[in-house]
Amino acid sequence: MTRQDTPPAAPAIDSAAGFDAALRWAIDAAVSRRARRLLFVDPDFSAWPLDDAALHGMLVDWLRQPGRRLVLVAMQFGEMPRRHPRFEAWRRDWAHVVEGWAPAPDSGVELPTLVVDDGPVVVRLQGTRPWRGQAAIDAREARACRDEVDALLQRCEAAWPVRPLGL
Repeated sequence: MTRQDTPPAAPAIDSAAGFDAALRWAIDAAVSRRARRLLFVDPDFSAWPLDDAALHGMLVDWLRQPGRRLVLVAMQFGEMPRRHPRFEAWRRDWAHVVEGWAPAPDSGVELPTLVVDDGPVVVRLQGTRPWRGQAAIDAREARACRDEVDALLQRCEAAWPVRPLGL
């Protein structure tokens, strides 16, 4: 591995800015590694910087590559239009590669806050009061997170339609 192939060090997650940096680091790693799938998991995505235009640009760079899929899992997506209106609008253009999933309301599932790709990249947030988490290149941890999310997805339903049903 050459010096240029070495991924940048994972940022520390000890603040909202640290989580923001870790999220960008994970997306950048997915772009450079040519990851095919990114999983974003959170109960409601309220602490995520999803309305940031630069973040949208990073996701577009990744999604333009063939065969990419961004999977979001939340307990519900009802607050997304209010909390993240720019992301909601951006998602409409990318609905063919952005999926939203939610567990059944009575499932009793507690969702972690994490980002994981199909390789060794993982970002896990343990809490926001105080902010603490981990971002790492760790194949074993990433595999465990993917297994956790894949098992969860088997108990989820498609959610967050691009256009709500009705008149």
